[in-house]
Amino acid sequence: MSTGHTDSTNDFLEQWRQVARRIRVPLGFVTAALYLTALWQRAPRLWAVAASLALVVPGLWLRGYAAGYVKKNKELTQTGPYAYTRNPLYLGSMLIASGFALALLSWPIALVLAIGFTAIYVPVISSEERFLRATFPDFDDYCARVPRLLPRLTAAPGKGEAGSFSFTLYLRHREYNAGIGAALLYASLFALRPALGVLAHLVR
Repeated sequence: MSTGHTDSTNDFLEQWRQVARRIRVPLGFVTAALYLTALWQRAPRLWAVAASLALVVPGLWLRGYAAGYVKKNKELTQTGPYAYTRNPLYLGSMLIASGFALALLSWPIALVLAIGFTAIYVPVISSEERFLRATFPDFDDYCARVPRLLPRLTAAPGKGEAGSFSFTLYLRHREYNAGIGAALLYASLFALRPALGVLAHLVR
């Protein structure tokens, strides 16, 4: 690949990253509006909420597991979940978001989330990979052994520093906030609709 082509690709990804920063908040508002609309239109189906746990719980576990290994900007983490996928945190977030879209049985929310993840995470991952490649000499070797997102079925042979899960790192990264947020969202699935109904009755 020529240097000129690489530079133009990097410029495009940087511009895309700037766009992603601008649309992140509007996409959040759109998702919230669709969430409220879906709740207003129909009560959540118990089977859908139960089925969503099959995505949300593994997503929370994966994010928490990864948070206990990663040492941002200090070392190239290649152990734990990072022996299966280079981006376990992002994969966990996608599982969680997919789970809540399933809980609401809302295709519009699923579509907005898919667009949002593509628009935001693609440039972010590309930007992070440029940093890691420039910082850690063995990053290309790591990329050859571990996929970017979809995980391997077995752990890649470890070539980085040996590591184990650190609860201190988990707390430092405040990953427990993801569990709290998920619990609040599940509570809102059943409490928010009645509250919206009371509010609509009061303003009539």
